[in-house]
Amino acid sequence: MIIAPSLLAADFSRLAHEAGRAQRSEAEYLHLDIMDGHFVPNISFGPTVVAAVRPVFQRYLDVHLMCSKPEILLEAFVDAGANGLTIHVELGTQVTPLLWKIRSLGRRVGLAINPPTNITEARPFLSQIDVLLVMTVNPGFGGQAFIHECVPKVQQAAAWRRELGLNFRIEVDGGINDETAQECARAGADTFVAGTSLFARKNLAAAVRRMHRLVSAATPALALGS
Repeated sequence: MIIAPSLLAADFSRLAHEAGRAQRSEAEYLHLDIMDGHFVPNISFGPTVVAAVRPVFQRYLDVHLMCSKPEILLEAFVDAGANGLTIHVELGTQVTPLLWKIRSLGRRVGLAINPPTNITEARPFLSQIDVLLVMTVNPGFGGQAFIHECVPKVQQAAAWRRELGLNFRIEVDGGINDETAQECARAGADTFVAGTSLFARKNLAAAVRRMHRLVSAATPALALGS
C-alpha cells in the first residue's frame, strides 16, 4: 500500500519545508498536480517546482499532468526528476502516443480518468500502463468532497486487473482521508493520494502512519499490485 501526500495542499510559501515533512514521513510517493489552466480551470506547478523538491524528497515523485498538451511537457518533467508521469484518458486519440512516449523516456506510465468519464474508456490501455488513477473529485482544485459514486470504478478496475492477470496499481485522488481511503481500499485501490487530510496535520508522519495502517487493514486479501 502506498500513501502519496499531495503537494497541492502544502503551504506554497514553504514548499521545500513541506516536501521535507513528507520525506521525514513513511510516505512512499510525493504527488504533484500539474495544471495548465486549459484542461482544468486552475494553474499550479511547473517543472521548476518538481526540480526544486527533487533534492528534498528523495523517493518517488508522482507527477499528474492535468494538461491539454502534455506532449510538450514530458521531457521537461523527466529532466526535473519525475519518476512517474500520468496523463488523462480524456485526451482521446492522443493517449496511445503519449503512453508510448512516457515509456520511451524510462518513466512509469500512468493514466487518469475523471469522474464523468466511463471506466470503459480506460480498459483498452490497461496492458500499457503501470498506474490507473481514478479521480474521486473533478480535477482542478484541492479540498473538494469525495465523490462516492466513483468507487464502482475502482471495483471494476480491480476486477479487470484480476481477470487480465495484470499488475497495474490503482490510485485514487480527491477527498481522500482516513475514512474514504478505507472505502477505496476495500474496493481494490492500493495507492492513495491525500492532500488536506495529511498536510493540514501538524504531525504529517503520524497521519501517514495512521492512513497506512487503516488501508492495509481494509485491503481485500486477493488484491493485486499492493
